[in-house]
Amino acid sequence: MEAGVLLFLGSAAAGQPGRVVPAGLLVVLGLFLLRGLYVLAPNESAVLLLFGSYRATDEAAGLRFTNPLYTRSKVSRRLRTHEIAALKVNDGVGNPIEIGAAVVWSVSDSAAALLEIDDYEAFVRVQSDAALRRIAGAHAYDAAEVAIVSGVGGTEAEAAVAARAPATLLDGGDEVVQGLVRELQERVGRAGIRIAEARITHLAYAPEIAGAMLRRQQAEAVLAARRKIVAGAVDMVEDALAALERKGLALDTERRAAMVSNLLLVLVGDKDPVPVINAGTLNH
Repeated sequence: MEAGVLLFLGSAAAGQPGRVVPAGLLVVLGLFLLRGLYVLAPNESAVLLLFGSYRATDEAAGLRFTNPLYTRSKVSRRLRTHEIAALKVNDGVGNPIEIGAAVVWSVSDSAAALLEIDDYEAFVRVQSDAALRRIAGAHAYDAAEVAIVSGVGGTEAEAAVAARAPATLLDGGDEVVQGLVRELQERVGRAGIRIAEARITHLAYAPEIAGAMLRRQQAEAVLAARRKIVAGAVDMVEDALAALERKGLALDTERRAAMVSNLLLVLVGDKDPVPVINAGTLNH
């Protein structure tokens, strides 16, 4: 059987030797040209190299054809999200905090992303962590910390210090986020990466100081409430004295002081007053 097949092939080659070689060449050439065909999806690009030398970047979607000798590397240009898990860092005044963020990014220069670094996805992860640590270390957690470090107290003093200090992590909002975006873009821009957006997803004091900071915040809330109560009580006493004077009820210094003391005691005290009937003078 095998001898018959070989005899047939030999006879065909001997009878038409000029047609066998061109047909074989056409098949080889066709297979070679097929290597130049490829498909690109939307928001996808191909980096073309010839023997290790960069030639071009193809960003047109659809069925594409290029030199079959080119080496193609596809890169997705779609938006991606990197979640930064909660990191324990020191804030701008040295207190340990936990902070996490989400970064939305995409490849803007496919050639740079492939040729400038080994793994651009790992590069984004590392630089995101470093940028978040940098931003957290440049800002205080809240304005109260800035006031404590500056050695001032009181709501007005704290507000004045906070107005001059950089934005805090807790109240900074867009300013802190934009700073994070700028820091990230400076770090990853050379690798062809574009930072579209960043958001703080987690912010809290570290567990070892969370209890103490909670007590401090509660104390600050109580003090702020007391200041407001005292300020309101003083205004009410002034109004009461002015009303008495307008009605012609003049009080001597002793009675005026006693009235102020009693009104403040009633208005500022946190318990219901107990009335006392004075049967004599103020001094007896």
